[in-house]
Amino acid sequence: MEKEDKRTEWGRKCSQGCLIPQRVVVALMGFLALMFAYTNRVSISHVITELVVPKSRVSVNGTSTGVCPGEAKVTSTGEADYSKRYKWSEELQGFILGSFYIGYLITHLPGGILADRFGAKWVLGICMLISAICTLATPFAITVGHQWGLVAVRIIMGLAQGPLFPSVTTLLSHWVPKKERGTLSTICYSGVTAGTVASNLGSGFMLYYMHWSACLYIFGAGTILWVLLFLLICYSNPSKHPCIRLKEKAYLEEEIPMKNDKPPIPWKKMLLNVPLIAAILGQIGHDWGYFVMITCLPKFMADVLGLSIRSNGIMTSLPFIAMFISSICCGILSDWLVRTGKMSLNLERKLFNFIGALGPGALTVIASYSGCNDKVVVVVFVLAMFTMGGYYAGQKLSPMDMSPTFSGTLNAICNGLGSLAGLAAPPIVGLMTPQATESQWHGVFWLGLVILVLSGIIFWIWGSADVQPYDPNYQSKQA
Repeated sequence: MEKEDKRTEWGRKCSQGCLIPQRVVVALMGFLALMFAYTNRVSISHVITELVVPKSRVSVNGTSTGVCPGEAKVTSTGEADYSKRYKWSEELQGFILGSFYIGYLITHLPGGILADRFGAKWVLGICMLISAICTLATPFAITVGHQWGLVAVRIIMGLAQGPLFPSVTTLLSHWVPKKERGTLSTICYSGVTAGTVASNLGSGFMLYYMHWSACLYIFGAGTILWVLLFLLICYSNPSKHPCIRLKEKAYLEEEIPMKNDKPPIPWKKMLLNVPLIAAILGQIGHDWGYFVMITCLPKFMADVLGLSIRSNGIMTSLPFIAMFISSICCGILSDWLVRTGKMSLNLERKLFNFIGALGPGALTVIASYSGCNDKVVVVVFVLAMFTMGGYYAGQKLSPMDMSPTFSGTLNAICNGLGSLAGLAAPPIVGLMTPQATESQWHGVFWLGLVILVLSGIIFWIWGSADVQPYDPNYQSKQA
């Protein structure tokens, strides 16, 4: 039986006009948040290929340097025109691409604590606004400060996006019941892949037809529009939403019991918790593989396969389109397996996570040995990223599983330490590929295979989807 509606007349009319459940709206707005955040973050991986002088594809004596024949922009004299580009080394480019994670690592934990304590709405809205401003300011920073101006604005953007995942996770933990978590949370988190696809495709075409600054202005402006819409229609939890239907509100309050007074964070119990340590290591492994792909795949396609910027944008988008489709399918499948009793929640999380580690690790190694046939290389990369989609129905949901009360803080710990991989991967790849040859890239992908498989094994053995003893809801779950 529904409770008496004590809202204002406006609130009642507003709820009647809401045809979509508010928890679905929140999941979709979270999807768009991650999508726009990743267009801000990832577009520089394409822009940098237009900013720097590319590696010479033949040696001084005219022999091959271990790369494929490529497409180059040529002038009327028949020579490539790189006069307005920067002569940044591979190591410097790796540092630039990794500089985002210097700031990103710092603000994870404060962002998670703030989201848990005061609600996710304003934490998420403000961090996305600053990220958009940084994206819009990037062309100016490059023009005035060159590589160091770019590094500075990327660090600030990282500081802004640090609270992103903790606040999104906190938002979902207040809005998405456990029985719907596989589907709605996976839809939300798939915004990461959608943003990578949008950045790859959009950047590729805009860099080909327009000036390189155009994609930064367009992605930044789109993010600001999202901020305005999000602050208008979304709220931190169901009790604060003026337009939610009473039936949905009662359902969410029953499925997601939340205490108004937040208890102190049990740091010692939390940090010594073995399933949390396993989740952290699982996150680091995944992030290494994923960040190598989003930051370095455009460089691999350009440096080794010699693709033009337009072809590069299309080819690097296809693997992430496959991952986007896979992640949503895995989320729906995981909910069905658990709901019908065909698989326990613990086994589902571990199995999907392991597939999302082994598949990408093994297949990216195979792709690196596929020679100069760009179609074969892309097909194998597509299969690799399709298998990675299982991760979003696996370890990624651990913070909400283990502690709904402190999910933002747990996500901050996992995602923040996972970002160490994002900080380390681009510079290490730069050091491993000084001449950007195919044989040097083999080592990059073999290293990724080892890291991914080890992280998958650790999470399989010690990971957990059970509510942990440090969460206030633990006793009620045990009863």
